[in-house]
Amino acid sequence: MKLFTGLVFCSLVLGVSSQSWVSFIGEAAQGAWDMVRAYSDMREANYIGADKYFHARGNYEAAQRGPGGVWAAEKLSNLREDTQRITDRFKYGDSGHGVEDSRADQFANEWGRSGKDPNHFRPAGLPDKY
Repeated sequence: MKLFTGLVFCSLVLGVSSQSWVSFIGEAAQGAWDMVRAYSDMREANYIGADKYFHARGNYEAAQRGPGGVWAAEKLSNLREDTQRITDRFKYGDSGHGVEDSRADQFANEWGRSGKDPNHFRPAGLPDKY
């Protein structure tokens, strides 16, 4: 736990070097909320093939907040993929299950964070609400 806290603190310090702490933390909080909203929408939509779209959309919206949003999107995306990798290992053993999907998710995450249009991943037929 101390190591995790130290890593988070160090990454915060590195991310805030060029702006005030208050604005960075505000952007990070708003970016985290954007990520939560995209995840919630993905669960609500329950639409086959829309996973990558929601990954890209959450990261894109968070990144639009500024450097704090980019930081939050990257940390939350990595946490999600790392957690999934651990739970998959317990479910499926050391079979490599989900490795390709995790790589594809990370590609969509980076796509959105870089400011590219998340609609690139939008599947046909996904309701306009999303």
